[in-house]
Amino acid sequence: MGKFAEELGHLKSHVPYPATREQVVAACNNNMHADKDDAEWMAKALPEGTYRGASDVLTALLAKV
Repeated sequence: MGKFAEELGHLKSHVPYPATREQVVAACNNNMHADKDDAEWMAKALPEGTYRGASDVLTALLAKV
């Protein structure tokens, strides 16, 4: 499994939803397999809000690409 797939799996499996932006960022920062640059970008790009699931987080991040 590639790094990207691992990070997506972490969003899906290790973030307790519903989750605020701060909770998502904290969970990703606690992922020892996450790339530091990716985690920093996500922390800057993810808008404030409450997310119902990983698909909501991905939708918000895709809007920033």
